[in-house]
Amino acid sequence: MFGLNGKVAIITGASSGIGRATARLFADQGAKVVLAGRRAAELDAVAAEIAMTGSEAVTLNGDVKDEAFARELVELAVGEFGGLDIAFNNVGLVGEMGPITELSLASWNDAVETNLTSAYLGAKYQLPAMLERGGGSLIFTSTFVGHTVGMPGMAAYAASKAGLIGLTQVLAAEYGSQGIRVNALLPGGTDTPMATFKTADERKFVEGLHALKRIAQPEEIARSALYLASEASSFTTGAALLADGGVSINRL
Repeated sequence: MFGLNGKVAIITGASSGIGRATARLFADQGAKVVLAGRRAAELDAVAAEIAMTGSEAVTLNGDVKDEAFARELVELAVGEFGGLDIAFNNVGLVGEMGPITELSLASWNDAVETNLTSAYLGAKYQLPAMLERGGGSLIFTSTFVGHTVGMPGMAAYAASKAGLIGLTQVLAAEYGSQGIRVNALLPGGTDTPMATFKTADERKFVEGLHALKRIAQPEEIARSALYLASEASSFTTGAALLADGGVSINRL
């Protein structure tokens, strides 16, 4: 039920963290994967790891904020593997933090373009390719920040990631009758390069915000992405799926 044999998947932000873990897991489950990110060498390293397991992967480095890149990514999936069934639009940016009165317009725009506009551009080209296959699964990485929890100093990040949930709901309603499911995945704190802790005490504090009293490993979030990509979630669409270790409900 969780297998992806015969499926073709795009994963953005695939050079590290959640994207890398998801690319490896999707490939392990039988998918042919198209890896996207800004760092060519790191993408090639992930593709090489996947190839060593006998699975297939191709890479394309570029900027997800660029519409031409979004189009080229789908063209690569179709040209190399014959179509597109799954897209995990995972790339994200925390960006500048601080009071909104001190937040520059450039930083606001960067967060919105990276986290939200890139998802629109991805979907714009991914959805027609999925329709050609008779359906598919479109996934966006959002967050609990701005959905269940307001965290001071994170206005641009929260607003842009919350916008993904609205986009998810609209696309799920628009394309459900055509066999396409659209969902948002909302991770909690995860041990990735984005999660930088200055001290051990800072990490311990963040871990304590979660009911599980720890942060996730990228592979744990990847398994939730696999659920949304696979037939295991065949009746799930328009959802904001929390995989947040209980940070949304924890008060102790």
